[in-house]
Amino acid sequence: MSHLIKGVKKCYGLSVSQMHKVTGFPFKTPTLKSLLAYSGQQLKTSRTFSKLSSENADSYSYIIVGAGSAGCVLGSRLTEDPLSTVLLLEAGPKDTLLDSKRLMWKIHMPAALTYNLCDEKYNWNYHTTPQKHMDNRIMYWPRGRVWGGSSSLNAMVYIRGHAEDYNRWHREGAVGWNYEFCLPYFKKAQTHELGPNLYRGGNGPLHVSRGKTNHPLHHAFLDAAQQAGYSFTDDMNGYQQEGFGWMDMTIHRGQRWSTASAYLHPAITRPNLSTEARTLVTKILFQGTKAIGVEYVKNGQRKKALASEEVILSGGAINSPQLLMLSGVGNADDLKKLGIPVVCHLPGVGQNLQDHLEVYIQQKCTKPITLYKAQKPVNMAKIGLEWLWKCTGDGATAHLESGGFIRSRPDVPHPDIQFHFLPSQVIDHGRVASQLEAYQVHVGPMRSKSVGWLKLKSRDPRDHPVIEPNYLSMETDVWEFRQCVKLSREIFAQKAFEKFRGPEIQPGSHVQSDKEIDAFIRQKADSAYHPSCTCKMGQPSDTTAVVDPQTKVIGVENLRVVDASIMPSVVSGNLNAPTIMIAEKAADMIKGFPSLSEKNVPVYKPQTLETQR
Repeated sequence: MSHLIKGVKKCYGLSVSQMHKVTGFPFKTPTLKSLLAYSGQQLKTSRTFSKLSSENADSYSYIIVGAGSAGCVLGSRLTEDPLSTVLLLEAGPKDTLLDSKRLMWKIHMPAALTYNLCDEKYNWNYHTTPQKHMDNRIMYWPRGRVWGGSSSLNAMVYIRGHAEDYNRWHREGAVGWNYEFCLPYFKKAQTHELGPNLYRGGNGPLHVSRGKTNHPLHHAFLDAAQQAGYSFTDDMNGYQQEGFGWMDMTIHRGQRWSTASAYLHPAITRPNLSTEARTLVTKILFQGTKAIGVEYVKNGQRKKALASEEVILSGGAINSPQLLMLSGVGNADDLKKLGIPVVCHLPGVGQNLQDHLEVYIQQKCTKPITLYKAQKPVNMAKIGLEWLWKCTGDGATAHLESGGFIRSRPDVPHPDIQFHFLPSQVIDHGRVASQLEAYQVHVGPMRSKSVGWLKLKSRDPRDHPVIEPNYLSMETDVWEFRQCVKLSREIFAQKAFEKFRGPEIQPGSHVQSDKEIDAFIRQKADSAYHPSCTCKMGQPSDTTAVVDPQTKVIGVENLRVVDASIMPSVVSGNLNAPTIMIAEKAADMIKGFPSLSEKNVPVYKPQTLETQR
């Protein structure tokens, strides 16, 4: 047996790991018994493939479900190998470069982001259950349904989270996902306009830039934060997250730089990459517990596609667990109630749902310098025409150009409150127009203790699942939100805002006591659009884990999940940059490459935990 394997290696020039990847056979421990068992398994699978092929099912090396923040990365990286063929399936429409500036301006103009949050053309338009700790409000959850996914809808804020988030992942069972193994993939993905350094990348597909407006209210916000006793940080994605500074954004030459722009468009002409848009994947096909393809609906017709290597789910924190459950992978009791045949009892699917909540603290501005007038029809037309012509002006930014991270109390080791500052007023996710000259800060806790879940509503893939985030169910979360309101007010009260500060609009000067602040939070807090953790990564011995640290779904074969759903716990910041990092790192795993690593990269720690600032 060993002579046979050595001969194959010599003849084809393959390493042991490459032979395993090509054939699926465990060459490291070959025995006659294992070879016979393997041959029998392959015979069964080949019969299934033959049957499905007779039904006009095309075959690929990999099938990726979801062309979003992670799927576009994988589609690009996996087709760098000319021997691998990839089918990338997306439920929403294409975002084509030919149309981009004229027909799809809502995606590509940074300032038009609120249109995307309200447009069902590009949006799954999810809603939660009534939240019993938030006055029974039903919360709106926009999620991307287009090439680029939510990176084509989001506010383009590029925040990685804190180094300790990834060290925590490692402790939670995602071994090999600590900061030293994640930082290189953030850098690999990125080209920062300020150039590469120990923390920033300089050759990646994802262009990252700083704001260009130089707006006086942004300067006032940063000055006020320092007057309140907080430090200035020149890069909240670098050595020091803690403090206030200028935010990084996924904007390039005045246009949104989604993962479709960064990864998919440059790869689209490769002969080994096939894409399908407006395609709803309804089921993962299994041979026993081995994933062999997917079933999908295109133009009203049901079709199938086969994967010789792996099926990879990149649908995000809602779609990926939904598809697993529809395919028989999830809590067996729940699946049986809906009449879904159980492939694998995996009770963690859809559990551990985590999100960030935030509130808007709004102040009237005494000078006509906010974006209020820019939102008048005539001015919007002028801004739009300038952007269409030159990609410059007020249309070329999302205006969330400054922000910060602080600790809510002295004993917290790294920041747990985030701020985004905006020289404008936002009402109801931007679905209601700004009503006056005002500025605001979006503020919320980063590591809330409340955890929710999602479950199938029915067997119909078109039905949205039941989404229960369970917001504010823990008293510590309510206390942290109180701190958010109080600390935001303290910053707005500083001297730097004196020449701009009018009356407080929200919560309003009448809201002062803890009880009144709590009531305001229940009435006005909203999702920051960061759902995650519903296919938690962990050790196979963890009954709540869904994927292992190699992103493989536990208990089945040839199936992975690669998106924000595999986070063991939500990171301290926005989710787009971490999701891209996850996909970059997973791509190396899938290709059999060793993980990149950078040891002993310094990270700021407070000199003392006895004070908050």
